[in-house]
Amino acid sequence: MAVNTVDAKLIAKMFLAGAKNLEAQKEHINELNVFPVPDGDTGTNMTLTIMSAAKDVYSLQDPDMATLCKSISSGSLRGARGNSGVILSQLFRGFTKVIKTYDEIDVAVISAGCDKAVESAYKAVMQPKEGTILTVAKGIAEKANQVFESGETDIDAMFKQVIEHAKRVLDETPELLPVLKEAGVVDSGGAGLLAVLEGMYDGFCGKGIEFTMDEETSQAAGEIRHFETEEPKKKEYRFLYHTTLSLELDKAFRMQSEQEVRKYMEAVGDEVAISVDESIVNVSVNTNDPGMVLQKALKYGELIDVQVINRKHADEKNDSTSKKAEAPAPEMPKKDIGFIAVSAGDGIGEIFTNLGVDYLIQGGQTMNPSTEDMLNAIAKVNADHIFIFPNNKNIILAANQARDMTKDKDIIVMPSKTVPQCISAMVAYMPESSVAENEAAMTEAMSNVQTGSVTYAVRDTSIDGVEIHQDDYMGIGDKGILSNGKDIEEVILKMLEKMANAESSLISIYYGSDVSESDADVIRSKIADKYPSLDVEFQRGGQPVYYYILSVE
Repeated sequence: MAVNTVDAKLIAKMFLAGAKNLEAQKEHINELNVFPVPDGDTGTNMTLTIMSAAKDVYSLQDPDMATLCKSISSGSLRGARGNSGVILSQLFRGFTKVIKTYDEIDVAVISAGCDKAVESAYKAVMQPKEGTILTVAKGIAEKANQVFESGETDIDAMFKQVIEHAKRVLDETPELLPVLKEAGVVDSGGAGLLAVLEGMYDGFCGKGIEFTMDEETSQAAGEIRHFETEEPKKKEYRFLYHTTLSLELDKAFRMQSEQEVRKYMEAVGDEVAISVDESIVNVSVNTNDPGMVLQKALKYGELIDVQVINRKHADEKNDSTSKKAEAPAPEMPKKDIGFIAVSAGDGIGEIFTNLGVDYLIQGGQTMNPSTEDMLNAIAKVNADHIFIFPNNKNIILAANQARDMTKDKDIIVMPSKTVPQCISAMVAYMPESSVAENEAAMTEAMSNVQTGSVTYAVRDTSIDGVEIHQDDYMGIGDKGILSNGKDIEEVILKMLEKMANAESSLISIYYGSDVSESDADVIRSKIADKYPSLDVEFQRGGQPVYYYILSVE
């Protein structure tokens, strides 16, 4: 039987099924990354993005289309991580813009929504590249249009045709992007989008992976929110008074007193605790009548110490104290220009802070921060103009998205792709200059920096004609692999040969969390010996995964 329309309730189920299918395939998608680095993260970023929206959708009770669309769009936009996550969020944003005004959607509306989704995604990318998730999204929209124009009205038939076409487009991505062909993989972002689409179809058919907010899903979605729409219920106290006492027993009751006291206390309260130390009995009990407890105790001996606490009052006082302790720090003084930088490693963070960065967003290559992380940072910097340094090419789109979502402050996203670029830019900042003058000066400073990073390969592959084997050290420059091999010192020196030239004056070394200071000093000495005319500096960066980050200026 043909299905010609779907309502908000079914779309919600489809969206959640798509999210779970993407989550189930995220490790496979991570492995499709061209660079065989240990932090391949396309699948992770896309999963975190969609789960940010999925947790909101999961909380809805019988939503209408407008409410559902708001949850999908807002949740994914704020939770977007990495380029692939930002593009995915823009696809959802564009699609929901079209369908939000309908009670039910059909093939025609789906087709129009796909067009708007692709339009939004392409606009978000300054230099769209084919052979990526954008190409797969465009193929989905084109096929949806063909199905609509053919006169087909069955959504099931549309889904089947669109999925088959999306698979073909994904398989063709290596022909459009040579680096994919050389590495022998399809585009990872496109594979993630296909996983979402296939999961949605399973949800449409009443199949797929059931969405639940289990621990793993909650971690993927970020911090768990409680979805109750009612006011939280006040704590109820069956026994209001916590009563403690110490009793010195009369001689006549020392043998049988503990058992008798316990039996009585359990009859008038709960959480009874009794200890006996020779002639002293210590009693703790929750009760509604402390007087009865004391009267009974007096029959066994002499009261030494008594304390009665109203549990409700004590809990309210503790809650108030806790809230005061958790209150945000005083707002920073208002300033004209502020700075935010993405940072991984306590050493690098300290360098940024010393250079005048107001707020550090923890993350980087190993964990791309979300658009919401950016928005939270912007809210905490009390400045009219704020420069953001993403320090990674995979974070720039999220920063741009946060900029576009901020209305009360002027946000300038500096397209820094590496930590050394940010350091040079901050050194170039002049407080007496205007925002525009500083933007120009810092941009120029970044352009004079070359960066190289050293990590290890997680699999065999070939990139730019370089054969790479699992566990090789790799020297990765601004535009690709510069060196690789089994000896880390040799890899570093070969990488620097391609970075340094006659105009170079400074080499900076930032060693990571897995490198000792003594080992880093050996590297510094060898570099200084090889480049005696250049200044060579080294500092502890503390960054994970990357043994060394080097820059040449």
